Amino acid sequence: MHHRRAFIYTRTHVSPHINKNAAEQRLADKHDKSHAIARKDHKSSLDERVKEGTAAPPAHYTRPDLTIIQYATPTADLLKAQQDDDPDDVIFTNNYGVRSIELNRPKKLNSLNGSMARKIIPRLQEWAKSELAGVVIIKGNGRAFCAGGDVAALAKWNKEGAKGQQMSSDYFGLEYKLDHLIATYTKPYVAFMDGITMGGGVGLSIHAPFRIATENTLFAMPETTIGFFPDVGASFFLPRMEGALGTYLALTSEQLKGVDAFYHGIATHYVHSSTLQQLEARLAELQFPDYMDLNKRFKIINATIEEFSTGLPAERPHISGELRKVIDTVFHDDQPGISNIMESLEQVKTGHNDPEIQKWADKTIQTINSRSPISVSVALRQMRIGRQWSIAQTFQKEYDIASRFMAHPDFVEGVTARLVERKKERPNWKPNTLQDVKNNDVDAFFAGSEGAPLPLISETDYKEYPHAWIGLPKEGEILREASGQKREDVVAKLLEKYEGKQGVREKIAEVLERYG
Repeated sequence: MHHRRAFIYTRTHVSPHINKNAAEQRLADKHDKSHAIARKDHKSSLDERVKEGTAAPPAHYTRPDLTIIQYATPTADLLKAQQDDDPDDVIFTNNYGVRSIELNRPKKLNSLNGSMARKIIPRLQEWAKSELAGVVIIKGNGRAFCAGGDVAALAKWNKEGAKGQQMSSDYFGLEYKLDHLIATYTKPYVAFMDGITMGGGVGLSIHAPFRIATENTLFAMPETTIGFFPDVGASFFLPRMEGALGTYLALTSEQLKGVDAFYHGIATHYVHSSTLQQLEARLAELQFPDYMDLNKRFKIINATIEEFSTGLPAERPHISGELRKVIDTVFHDDQPGISNIMESLEQVKTGHNDPEIQKWADKTIQTINSRSPISVSVALRQMRIGRQWSIAQTFQKEYDIASRFMAHPDFVEGVTARLVERKKERPNWKPNTLQDVKNNDVDAFFAGSEGAPLPLISETDYKEYPHAWIGLPKEGEILREASGQKREDVVAKLLEKYEGKQGVREKIAEVLERYG
């Protein structure tokens, strides 16, 4: 059965906080006029609106038991304030040149929902145009930065059938528009990843040029535990992590704590939480001439944050040395499929000469087997092909995948079992084992939409992070410099290049020891 949805822009009830740009307004005008077209011309009208991005035709799931209808709902519709939006779930403040966003749902660990996204997007658009806004800071109230998206509400909607599933897809469309806006933002954007930073919270921070970890940081992408997939741009940032760490984190939902997030490149800086308030005040004092380009502003902010880097609590991340070598081998890109990864883990479990590594392998096998098999399989495919996607393609393709998961039983099952009822036993996944997952089951999630891709707010696109130079030197750079050089010379050269950055010396030592 085909469900058709009319998308109507109404000017009389739009929230006063919404700033429509001229292009969106023109699209709205064209759409309004389309209602005057006779019924016999309906199809051609729809085709025109599809091209313009104000409507999208349904995209049908290829599996007969999971037929869904998918739409790319216009941004203006998604941004309209809803009746039950909490007016206080995000707090915006101005302090000289700093514009701050404080996520304010501490009892819910600041989990992101549509109400919050609908406030943040127009405010970011407003600040992008303001000459007075020098730096944007995002932070969380309480012990979490942001523990993820409010998936319990989505699971409840999904139980209502196609209409509820569409509401869930609309939420992801809104979230990904926000994440892409952050990833391509034209002002310096600083994320205080102080506390729990998972799922949706990663989307609000990982694409930022400045990502500050503290002793409280707890990073993870736990989606496979609830019958979903690592989203919010994980297709872009996880495959770009060093070695096979991204694939390992995607499949296992392993957590990175504190300084480990800094060493592994999730964060660009490590600062003690007690100094964040002083850092924010210091950033507020910065003044940038109008003619100064973004990269020069970035360099000033980078140096300013470094002033507050007063020592690291450990010289190595937990995942280093032999464990890191094993992870890079087991989860390597050359592994053809999940069965090969599981076989490699079994070999490590029985054949490695370090009992601790054997225990790790046994635990990892149990962990992956406890996750949703379809989620693990989709996540592995995503890690393999996501590296080729641009930042815009990433969010558009993830929107298609997310929409398909909204119609898959594992999402409702996983969220209900793990987060709502908090059951300890393994959820009733369908398919139930990794062996039961067929290639065409996974293919269906990557089939793409028959309609227009998710329309994004920003038109900027790239294949590599333009701010990738911020943070610690990458392993490849360290190894290139080390070729034929003494260790002390490598340290001296990179310390000079990175202007004495905290952690450079420790990172070089760990990499060179691991590579012998």
